[in-house]
Formats: sequence, C-alpha cells, structure tokens
Amino acid sequence: MSLRPTSEESPIARAADTLRRGGLVLLSDPARPDRGGIVVAAGSRTSDDTVNFLAAHARGITAVALLPERAERLGLVLQAADPRVRAAFSAPTEDTERWLVTVEARQGVSTGISASDRATTIQALARSDARPEDLTTPGHVHPTLADPGGVVFRRGFSEAALDLVRAAGLEPVATWSQVLGDDGELLVGLALSAFALAHSLPEVSLGELLAHRMATESFVRQLSQATLPTRHGDFLVRAFENRLDGRQHLVLSLGETRSPEPLLVRLHSECLTGDVFHSLRCDCGPQLDLALSRIAAAGRGLVVYLRQEGRGIGLLDKIRAYALQDEGRDTVEANLDLGLPIDGRDYGVAAQVLHALGVQRVRLLTNNPDKIKTLTDLGVDIAAREPLVVAASPENRAYLQTKRIKLGHLL
Repeated sequence: MSLRPTSEESPIARAADTLRRGGLVLLSDPARPDRGGIVVAAGSRTSDDTVNFLAAHARGITAVALLPERAERLGLVLQAADPRVRAAFSAPTEDTERWLVTVEARQGVSTGISASDRATTIQALARSDARPEDLTTPGHVHPTLADPGGVVFRRGFSEAALDLVRAAGLEPVATWSQVLGDDGELLVGLALSAFALAHSLPEVSLGELLAHRMATESFVRQLSQATLPTRHGDFLVRAFENRLDGRQHLVLSLGETRSPEPLLVRLHSECLTGDVFHSLRCDCGPQLDLALSRIAAAGRGLVVYLRQEGRGIGLLDKIRAYALQDEGRDTVEANLDLGLPIDGRDYGVAAQVLHALGVQRVRLLTNNPDKIKTLTDLGVDIAAREPLVVAASPENRAYLQTKRIKLGHLL
C-alpha cells in the first residue's frame, strides 16, 4: 500500500525516469561492495545497443531477474540439481543470486551469442504471453530467481533490480550485469561510482531502495489495543505485527497522535534485564521510566517498544556478552568477540508504526544519533531531539562511557 509519493528529486525517482526511457542505472550496495551492477528494464527497453553496452563496458554475465510465477510458467528451474544445493540457493536468508537454467529464444536467433540474439532472447523472456516453447535451453542468457517481496525480504541483486523496475511502473522483468574493470575483477566502491559518472548513469544504492520501500509501503498491521494503567497514568497500548518477520511490537500512547504539533516520541528497544529486573549494568530501565514520565507530564506522546533484545543480538547472546564484560571487555568488545554486530537494531519498523499512527512530526527522546538518521531517511520529520539522560552509577558508568566514546551517543 502506497503511503507517500516519492520526491521528484530523489535518487529513486531519477532512476525510475531513466528506466522508463530505456536507460541504464547503476545499482550499488555499500554494505556489500562486490554486488554493484547495471540495471535496465527488460523487454523492448533491452535493445541490441543495450546488450552491446553491457558486453563492451560492463563485461559481466548478462542476466535477467524473474519472479517465481514467470519462471514456473516458462518451465525454468534452478541450475543446482542436488536437492541440498537447491535448498541452500532457495534459503530466504541468503543474498546470493539464484541462477536458473540458461536460455535461448527458439525463434529469431542464430548462434545466440550476438548482442542482437541475446536481446531477442531477453525480449522473449519478458513477453507477458511467453510460453515454455518460446525458449530452448541451454543458451546464452542467464535468468535469476527473485523473491516476490523484493529487497525488504531478501537483499539480493535480483530483488533490487526488480524493485527498481517496479518503482518505474514497468513489467517486473529486469536485465542486469555486474561491472568488471580493466583487470577483469569486479569494480567496487569508488571505482564503481566513477564508472557510473563516466557513462552518465544515475546511481542508486540498495539502502536507498530499501528506505524508499519502507517509507512508501506499509509492512505493519495493528492487532489489538487496550487501556494500560501505569504509575504515570493510563496509556493506550497497541500491539503491532511486522509482516516481514512476524515479530510483534508495542506502542504506549497518550493523547492525540495525529496532530500537526510535534509529538514526544521514544523508541525503546526491549531490555529484559534492565526493564524488568532493574539491572544496574545499563540505563535502559530508568530511560523507559523517564520517557513515560516526560510523556505523562506533556499530556501527549508515545513509546514504541521494539522487541529487539540486547541491541538486536537476542537474550542468550546478551548474557554471553555480559560474561565477557565480567572478564573486562566493554560492551562493544564483547559483541565483537562473539562475532556479533556492535548494534544490530533496526528502526525501520518503528518508522512504519509512526506512519501507521499518522504521526506527522516528532520530538525524539534519544541520545542515539543513529535513530535520528534512520527515521529521517525513512520519511519521519524530526522537529527536535530531546536528550534522555539518567544519572550514572558505579555499575554502569563504564557502559555509558563506551556508548558515548565508541557508539557516538550524545551523553
């Protein structure tokens, strides 16, 4: 469901306009610099000249991203024959490409390798009335299988390519190719951006594409609501479900949330040890209590209580990290020693909840600059940041210093 129009000046809007005109877009992923490549809408927009450009300048495999429905209709299966390999390629957590059997158009091609022949094959794949008998296998074009949910479900290049094409309002079939340098190795990082600049290609990052979808579509739904009496007053508690992962989150609100006046908002990640058992290792419990007190005093505001324990690493690993902290590591070192992210929290669902509740502008109760950046990127208008600082204790003083020095918290 669309929530807000995309700005005409946004990278997604510029890329969509380029794709509609038959142009090429460079798609990059700063988190995985080896995954950048060129995307163009398939069908008639993938011409002989387009394929020739990919062969001459990108020099990677010419691939075509397809949705499962189309692949099944065309009788295309994964290249992996071993059921164990096939299961790995199909795993929803994987972001490697899932290669289907190679194909050739049955009619209108000669050797199949020329730019003209490959364009003909790609156009055959993209036709809405395409049938299995229109193709032969093996061939010189490499289809890939994309998750229908796109990059919000699976961070593969095929998913990103199809999301870009769908953002342009085009048939969900995308031609793509990775880019090789003069040495035959994948172009990454700044070299990839320089390639885009040299060929006047608009560049879009996978993060921008994901943020666009999170800001313009809704992936949360409210399940229930009730009155919740607390020592700070009676709050309305709502239960929301994130349809992307099935997790359930809570919102405690007071007063009208849809007013244009900035709303006092706290995003609070679950901390069982601090919120429930009042652990002195952290400041989580006191912060939650102070946030509810501030909202009660203002008479209007809300807390989004996110089920992402231990900065996103989970309860068990959090206790393991505590054990390492007992041996002298700080909170950052403990996570790294366990092979875990320093901070694995995701505030995208919080932005979705705020949009669902009609929150227009917020006064964000936070010391964490990452929350400000993420919410801003996802279309939340932050009118002000309001610090939420509680007194340090001998037990958590080193923890707070680590958050300030290593995590950039504004303490």
